[in-house]
Amino acid sequence: MLNLAALTELLASPKKIVITTHHKPDGDAMGSSLGLYNYLIQQGHHTTVITPTDYPDFLAWLPGNEDVIIYTEQLEKSAELIAAAELIFCLDFNALSRINEMGVLVGDSSAYKIMIDHHLEPADFDDYRHWDINACAAAQLVYDFIVNQLYHPELINKDVATCLYTGIMTDSGSFRLPNTSSTVHRIVADLIDAGAVNYRIHELVYNSASENRLRFLGHCLANCLEVLPEYNTAIIAVNNTDLKKFDVNTGDTEGVVNYALSMSSIKLAAFIVERSDRVKLSLRSKGEFPANEICKKYFDGGGHRNAAGGHSEGTLEHVVEKFKSILPEYKKLLKQ
Repeated sequence: MLNLAALTELLASPKKIVITTHHKPDGDAMGSSLGLYNYLIQQGHHTTVITPTDYPDFLAWLPGNEDVIIYTEQLEKSAELIAAAELIFCLDFNALSRINEMGVLVGDSSAYKIMIDHHLEPADFDDYRHWDINACAAAQLVYDFIVNQLYHPELINKDVATCLYTGIMTDSGSFRLPNTSSTVHRIVADLIDAGAVNYRIHELVYNSASENRLRFLGHCLANCLEVLPEYNTAIIAVNNTDLKKFDVNTGDTEGVVNYALSMSSIKLAAFIVERSDRVKLSLRSKGEFPANEICKKYFDGGGHRNAAGGHSEGTLEHVVEKFKSILPEYKKLLKQ
């Protein structure tokens, strides 16, 4: 294992560095990755961000995005960069399975692995870990890593600040989730002072939907929403035919589950979607309800207490029925 002094010494001279994050990266995954990227290139490190899969178009404006390599689109180049890396930063994920086929390459690499993450139960694959489950976003931890561990607050320039602000904003639910502490607001204020234009970032992330995406959302709410009042639960289940009908792209389903949770009586919301290879499930909850427990126990997944995900090899109908069959076990919690 590396200690902080040894890691600091490694970073004192230019290194070959790869930054990666979980598959189907979201705002925090890309914001934290590109925030760290824009910090490291200021010090002359040969740095590349490699994502396991594609990610939403509404994140393509992030500073440094033009240099990102998508593993599934550049397999050979990705493998070469990972093999040559001296350090690999693993951001916003806690197990190599979260980066799909890349996990084998990263695991086999002789590079030092640095995990920066806020998910429960991290796997033991890293050499240095900056980890805190109370952090609202991996981007918050990247900020802390740069400012309070490496002591480089002066290198939080506009590009770094813009990326980290995006990560914190998206993973905190626009600063409304319970882990959005006073510390988070102080960090955000610092990022704004460093050049992050808060209203513009919000506009680029949240007000860039296509017509198809809006029509798909309308379809979900009008035709796919099921409310189970006896469990204070709502389900939105979408089949693959509907995804094709509305030409749903990566990122278009993001946040749909939050509309189900927005009802005052709902304590648990599920978005269950049939993909080409499996059925995926996203859960959101209010208060103390452990959405991550359901995903871990029943759907080979996990996450945070109020935001978690999982998947199943079964049919869409099977997954919906399985989810419903679990609810009686949690009825007391759901009715509190």
